[in-house]
Amino acid sequence: MADGQKKFPMMLMVGMIVFGLLLAGGISYFIATKIVADKAVDKKSSQRESGVFVKLGDAKDGLLINIGGASSGRYLKIGLIVELRPDKKATTAAATGKMPSPEEIKLADTAVYVLRSLKIEDFDPLKQEQLKELLKNEINKSFGDDRVYDVYITNFVLQ
Repeated sequence: MADGQKKFPMMLMVGMIVFGLLLAGGISYFIATKIVADKAVDKKSSQRESGVFVKLGDAKDGLLINIGGASSGRYLKIGLIVELRPDKKATTAAATGKMPSPEEIKLADTAVYVLRSLKIEDFDPLKQEQLKELLKNEINKSFGDDRVYDVYITNFVLQ
């Protein structure tokens, strides 16, 4: 009788462990398929559409700007590309092959104004993200809405 009583609790324990493992596996499967998959779908739907890239300044050199005042003798050579929200009406110079559009002129003017107004200390490599954010905010102010997705710095020479 002692062997039969030991077998029954041992079988009960093994059965409970198997049941617990099956339950944990089922819950993990549910979490992986339902909850995580829903978050992935939300991210895809919230992604923005691809923007229009506009290079500011000369096609080869970008912008060449005198910074720090007229008597400082300091120059900044910077390549900027601005990613704009697509506008159905606007056409870029690259698309038409003619003079820059008013939109591109306004972009370049705002970028030059912002860059010339900064001090030399503001061009520290550690402050590059702040510089990009400042350019993005000022360009958005000049257009009156959130047209700029991002600003990319392709080259940067301070002399």
